[in-house]
Amino acid sequence: MATLDQKSPNVLLQSLCCRITGKSEAEVAHQFQYAVRVIGSNYAPTIERDEFLVSEKIKKELLKQRREADAALFSELHRKLQTQGVLKHRWSVLYLLLSLSEDPRKPSSRVGNYGALFAQALPRDAHSTPFYCTRPQSLALSYGERSTGLSASVGTSGISSLGVYTLNGPTPTPQPLLAGQPPQPAAGGSQPLGSRLAWTLPVSSSPSSAMVPPAARPPLGPPVPAARVVRPRRDGDPAGEVNEAALVRDILYVFQGIDGKFIKMSAQDNCYKIDSKVVLCKSLRDTSSRLAELGWLHNKVRKYTDARSLDRAFGLVGQSFCASLHQELKEYYRLLSVLHSQLQVEDDQGVTVCTESSLTLRRLLVWMYDPKVRLKTLAALVDFCQGRKGGELASAVHAYGKTGDPQMRALVQHILSLVSHPILNFLYRWIYDGELEDTYHEFFVASDPNVKTDRLWHDKYSLRKSMIPSFITMDQARKVLLIGKSINFLHQVCHDRTPPGKITAASKSADTPKDAAELLSDLEGAFQEKIDAAYFDTSKYLLDVLNRNYLLLEHLQAMRRYLLLGQGDFIRHLMDLLKPELARPATTLYQHNLTGILETAVRATNAQYDNAEILKRLDVRLLEVSPGDTGWDVFSLDYHVDGPISTVFTRECMGHYLRVFNFLWRAKRMEYTLTDIWKGQMCNAKLLKTMPELSGVLHQCHILASEMVHFIHQMQYYITFEVLECSWDELWNKVRQAQDLDHIIAAHDVFLDTIISRCLLDNNSRSLLNQLRAIFDQIIEFQSAQDSLYRSALEELSLRLQYEEKRRQREEEGQWGVTAEQEAEEKKRIQEFQETIPKMRSQLRILTHFYQSIVQQFLVLLMTSSDESLRFLSFRLDFNEHYRAREPRLRASIGATRGRRLSNI
Repeated sequence: MATLDQKSPNVLLQSLCCRITGKSEAEVAHQFQYAVRVIGSNYAPTIERDEFLVSEKIKKELLKQRREADAALFSELHRKLQTQGVLKHRWSVLYLLLSLSEDPRKPSSRVGNYGALFAQALPRDAHSTPFYCTRPQSLALSYGERSTGLSASVGTSGISSLGVYTLNGPTPTPQPLLAGQPPQPAAGGSQPLGSRLAWTLPVSSSPSSAMVPPAARPPLGPPVPAARVVRPRRDGDPAGEVNEAALVRDILYVFQGIDGKFIKMSAQDNCYKIDSKVVLCKSLRDTSSRLAELGWLHNKVRKYTDARSLDRAFGLVGQSFCASLHQELKEYYRLLSVLHSQLQVEDDQGVTVCTESSLTLRRLLVWMYDPKVRLKTLAALVDFCQGRKGGELASAVHAYGKTGDPQMRALVQHILSLVSHPILNFLYRWIYDGELEDTYHEFFVASDPNVKTDRLWHDKYSLRKSMIPSFITMDQARKVLLIGKSINFLHQVCHDRTPPGKITAASKSADTPKDAAELLSDLEGAFQEKIDAAYFDTSKYLLDVLNRNYLLLEHLQAMRRYLLLGQGDFIRHLMDLLKPELARPATTLYQHNLTGILETAVRATNAQYDNAEILKRLDVRLLEVSPGDTGWDVFSLDYHVDGPISTVFTRECMGHYLRVFNFLWRAKRMEYTLTDIWKGQMCNAKLLKTMPELSGVLHQCHILASEMVHFIHQMQYYITFEVLECSWDELWNKVRQAQDLDHIIAAHDVFLDTIISRCLLDNNSRSLLNQLRAIFDQIIEFQSAQDSLYRSALEELSLRLQYEEKRRQREEEGQWGVTAEQEAEEKKRIQEFQETIPKMRSQLRILTHFYQSIVQQFLVLLMTSSDESLRFLSFRLDFNEHYRAREPRLRASIGATRGRRLSNI
């Protein structure tokens, strides 16, 4: 034993070769050389775990015993077992049943003796150069590749599967595939690694045994009692007609896309054709043409893979697609290598070949049926995927898998698992780490590196709709976009350093194509759960950060209180303080003065109890000054936003707030102005009772003021309650129920759009807004006219009182009250004042007429509006049909509206 330990592995291996073959060391030189290569390869004798192969063997055993009914029953029971998924290791159960059904007195048919095992392990170039080693490198497979590949080819993903059961029904197994049996093993031996093709080839034509010298071959058992015939020459009949053997060799060339001696590619017709000069019967010509189609299909797939494999811009998804096609072609080449080997054996053995095991066109047609179907699928898939890349390519592959053919569906699903693997890796890195490394723009999430941080949420990331795979819904794609965008927003804008793993627990990613295939098989289950879990966790964490650290909801309420005039006491006190300043020309205003007044209003009202973070953002803004503007025309409140909250309150949103504030501020000013007008009328009513000549004018002022007050009150009610309060309540409910930041932004945008539209600030309401502004201007003019009237009247009243007081004093002194000259002067002044009254009355009449005409036009526009709330506003403005009696168009509009209502009822 110590002597053996000191020997090198090479010496031990040489001794093993001598023991197995029974030869001396000099005679086993070739065997020793190839044994070293076998040990260095990944060859390992195992049992092929192919459920389909075992079930087929069970069916064949039942058919051999003429138990067709039992075979059909077994097939149905096996199909039901596959659909239920109760057993995880169905292959083991089937293999046990098959083993138990065998006669223990017969030697096992699935294992070989050690000599045959060693002989089969030798490379095919031991004593001759086989066909596939002289052809292109794609067919020159090393033994390790052949053995491993042949084992892997058993299944649904290999082209070299020779299963003869198709969708059209079971096809009888070719007798040559059932005639030969693999070499008999020693007791307890195991099956060598290799494709089931090695089992179907006859022992007499085994490619491996053909490569071993005759003296080195172990006995293969008794010869098959079959007639031996002399094989015809492959080069053709002396009479000029090409025989079938020569066509078989040409067909094997064509299968690889190589022109043969008689069958060549026609560039004009883009197909393989038999030379017209070749004498050939019609049946052989037709069979050869049908077989040559595999070469055309092979060329189509190979041309696509060769062109795209070197194209880096094709991306990872495209390279995965090419790799899946290469994998299928590799299985196809393994099948061709077996066929080439058998053909080589027949050539080496010359005339001593069994006719039952020789290659014929008809046998090739049967054996190549399944590979042809798979190649057709690949060629069609290549055509369908031309010009596509990334997610679009995955969508094309997924769409092609929607077929009723189970074999084609399994093939496409296998390719899809490889193609979708890079996409799922992109997706997992994006939703769990926020990283996007998409060099070739294959992923459906796009990033714009030129976008600044303040626009990260809105503009930096977007969806490439063309790259969304068809197996991912638009809702899932939107959630995927939001997840990664939220992670990057937290890191870059909110400066939150929480690791992504603490925000959401990362689940297992698609590390292999097998994982991708499992995920694709449950898109509505596990995949959807992963997306939803990451979406809810990330979005909830982001909203918590915005509300806790950046007071998002408090800022939203501040917009409502200050820019939308919701803080009533603050707005009223601010107007009182600003009235002297804003009455001045706009060019004489200074922002620091107005800012001081704003701070005074804040300290004097309930606004002082607001958060200091909010109050410091409140400021005064002066708009662009136009000639003739007063302070009322250019004054505006402003609210500064920055950081993460600027994502919700964007520059466009703040512009909308500014427009709405100016409209509300002007409407509030009208209410404030009419209050001053009413105060003036109430205060001066008793003073001017001593001037009866003004009673008509004052009555006219009171009527016009009442019309204006009614109009402004109804407009304020509409704006405050029907527009602002209803819209705000809807916004607040949506914000409280929002699942992500996009929902808040969308609800906020809808809120602003609604109040802009219903406050007549959009383009469709421009004519209504112009009429409303004209009404506001008439209120200002009326205030000016009434102030002028009261100023003149009070001045006249003051002069009259002075005259009476002076006369009373003189009478008390015992003098004459007034002189004739003073009395004449007093009468002249009174007469002059009375002459101005008709002018005042006509001015008020013109103002009233102009105001009523504008209101009537405004009501007509309201009645014809598509907004129902605006039509109801017109009813409230003209509740007593005062304007309807003066405007015929208004009567027609009301009639049309009632007609529409009746028709709707």
